[in-house]
Amino acid sequence: MAGARPRRGVDQHLQRRGLPRTRHAAGRSSERALEGGGVPIGQAIGVCGRRGSLAVSRSIAGGRHRRSGRGGECSHRPYCRARCHDSRGGAWHLRWRGTRTGSSLRPDHRGDDAKFGFPEVLVGLHPGLGGTARLSHRIQPLEAMKLMLTGKTVTAGKASALGIVDAVVAERNIGRAIDEAASRRMERHGAGRIGDALNLLPARKAAARQMRSETEKRAPARHYPAPQSLIDLWEKHGGSQPDMLRAERASFARLLPMPITQNLIRNFFLRETLKGNGKGGSGIERVHIVGAGNMGAQIGAWCAFKGMHVTIEDPEPQSLGRAVAGMHRLADRKLHDPEALRAKDRFIPDPHGDGLRQADLVIEAAPENVSLKGAIYARLESEARRDAIIATNTSSLDIAELTSGLARPGRFVGIHFFNPVSRLDLIEVVCHDGVDETTHTRALRFVADIGKLPLPVKAAPGFLVNRALMPYLGEALLMIDEREQPERIDAAAEAFGMPVGPVELADQVGLDICLAVAESLAENLDRPMPRIPEWLRAKVANGEFGRKTGQGLYAYDADGKPKKDKLRHDPDEAMQDRLILPMVDAVAAALEEGVVADADSADAAMIFGTGFAPFRGGPMHYAQERGRGNVLATLDKLAAVHGARFEPSRWWRQKAEA
Repeated sequence: MAGARPRRGVDQHLQRRGLPRTRHAAGRSSERALEGGGVPIGQAIGVCGRRGSLAVSRSIAGGRHRRSGRGGECSHRPYCRARCHDSRGGAWHLRWRGTRTGSSLRPDHRGDDAKFGFPEVLVGLHPGLGGTARLSHRIQPLEAMKLMLTGKTVTAGKASALGIVDAVVAERNIGRAIDEAASRRMERHGAGRIGDALNLLPARKAAARQMRSETEKRAPARHYPAPQSLIDLWEKHGGSQPDMLRAERASFARLLPMPITQNLIRNFFLRETLKGNGKGGSGIERVHIVGAGNMGAQIGAWCAFKGMHVTIEDPEPQSLGRAVAGMHRLADRKLHDPEALRAKDRFIPDPHGDGLRQADLVIEAAPENVSLKGAIYARLESEARRDAIIATNTSSLDIAELTSGLARPGRFVGIHFFNPVSRLDLIEVVCHDGVDETTHTRALRFVADIGKLPLPVKAAPGFLVNRALMPYLGEALLMIDEREQPERIDAAAEAFGMPVGPVELADQVGLDICLAVAESLAENLDRPMPRIPEWLRAKVANGEFGRKTGQGLYAYDADGKPKKDKLRHDPDEAMQDRLILPMVDAVAAALEEGVVADADSADAAMIFGTGFAPFRGGPMHYAQERGRGNVLATLDKLAAVHGARFEPSRWWRQKAEA
């Protein structure tokens, strides 16, 4: 990572060989080094990163560094570079400038932990400092485009296989690697003749057609223009690196000021703000899960995946067996041996609850039943360590009611995960009037420790996310009750920019959970909620919970994908307003009541907890861009047609009067 200090041993190797080095700070020192000029071959070395993975790169052409005048590109000055740990985005573009080859060196005990990538597409851009042209000419262009279109990173080993770097070696061998790089003995892995052929115009045109089709499925161009712009750039200019460099700058400059891009950049900073809520280590190493159902199993598996020692208890052996199988699938999908094996070993089925006594944190994930949870808490209080945190994953019950029977409510807190745990980054940390500040702080830090985004919320019906989500889901259920095609309802939401429609989302969450949350909100909120259809209660009574049971609002195939019919009619904007604006209004009401601290936090929660159309910047930002007066007027019109549940919260008029 740019700016962090490399290992002292690297410096010693460079000094013994008389090689000066440059240290990077977000690429600025890299640019100065590359434009410094007049360095003989093998006499410049760049070192960056933190303890862990390293890389060395060098030019293969002789001569002195200078401006060539062709699109601002530099001639190939002899240059050698050592790299530590991650290298992503703009800093990577700059480090390549004037270099042609590289080698990644990592210590054996750390594993293949260096990461290389171009994440610009995630913020509505494509590489803009030369990365598109250089990567597509350095490695096979199809692999280069895959990296840039997805924003994914690759490990040092994969980077070596692709040709991004030339070698991955143990750190103890860095001296020899530096010598080989500086003396041009290090073998270069490049695109080769296949890469050259794929950069020819006929091949580019054929590949671009397929790329456009696949990209449109994941990121529609009307919502995310950057990927298609990148494909156009490579198709038109990929045959000439200088031409592509010039065209890249123009394309980047066109994308940067777009509202979509600015919203996605804003989302990046919203994510960083949420991360800051959990700054500092929690000291939690051992987690005990009570309940091996769907959510308990996912929570435990994720904690073990992120390095925690996890014990999970349940009275049903079958539930424990399914939990272990799910953990193994997660580890096999995301890790390689021996890391996968170690993660599996950290996940321990515990039918008798023996791990409770050693746990730093106990998470209750039992069914949503107050009396059942009360009995569980009585046992936890008597058997858990006095300094252990006791948490609930409830999504619908009143936290104050759950704490009423506790002898020490100060160590009790809500830690609300979202389904699926491995994909949704947000976790609500729910405080109540009696919680200790230390407990609340450690809970926030625990969430950050497991790589999630902690959002502090106050105890209230539905907290923030479920309170906002249920009007959206409930309205979709009422539309089904009105004989609207489920696929058309989903298509309306997806046209707005939601990653999945409300009908399919209800099945993903679980119809049993949706029913419990809807009933809780209807009982505890002082504003009308969508009526609960009787057929929903019947489905839950029959065990049709959605994707987890294979049958819900949709039927599901063996891979868990919904079986959908073709649209009979295209959706319209009126359907979008009926679905989306109740969700926006619910967030406004939560802000008015102080459930969440501010509008930015609310936007972040809805983006990272529900997938609210990321390019729109969150519900409150969307309302501001659309016009709060327009939102207020549209809600009034919907209330006149569909009833009191659409009546706007007081927040809108308060803002209008301010």
